[in-house]
Amino acid sequence: MNSIDKLNKLNKSEFISIFGNIFEKTQWIAEKAFDSIPYNNFDELTLRMIEIYSNSESENHLIILNSHPELAVEKKLTEESKQEQNSANLNQCSDKEFNEFKKLNLNYKTKFGFPFIIAVKGKNRIEILESFRKRINNSIETEFEEAKEQVKKIALLRLKDIIK
Repeated sequence: MNSIDKLNKLNKSEFISIFGNIFEKTQWIAEKAFDSIPYNNFDELTLRMIEIYSNSESENHLIILNSHPELAVEKKLTEESKQEQNSANLNQCSDKEFNEFKKLNLNYKTKFGFPFIIAVKGKNRIEILESFRKRINNSIETEFEEAKEQVKKIALLRLKDIIK
């Protein structure tokens, strides 16, 4: 998507097919963002999508957090998640790393009620594991806020990929 004019001419179905997974499996944000067309520029679209997400209820944040896959172990990934995890070489974990991810995923989800979320783009699996080991010791409140911030980072990276 290289033109704001092209974006503003999209019908709702086209818009959602392009922007519906900016927030993992959460098309309703794209649907609300579509209602604000026309946009003057891509920054305006980005701000609108982040605003919709940020202003949503805690229950909706929890639903969005739970829409994210577990790192390195989940087989059914959206295309975006698959590309992101592969870019961090999470598909090339050693047996030891895979087993640690599996254990951390289980312990994390049990403790917090949602999967561990981190914007993996630009990171490698060692950095991700280190962050995982550290963040699992956070309080529920701290980690809920951190997970929400990571979702925003992922969304911004995905938007950047689309509108470059």
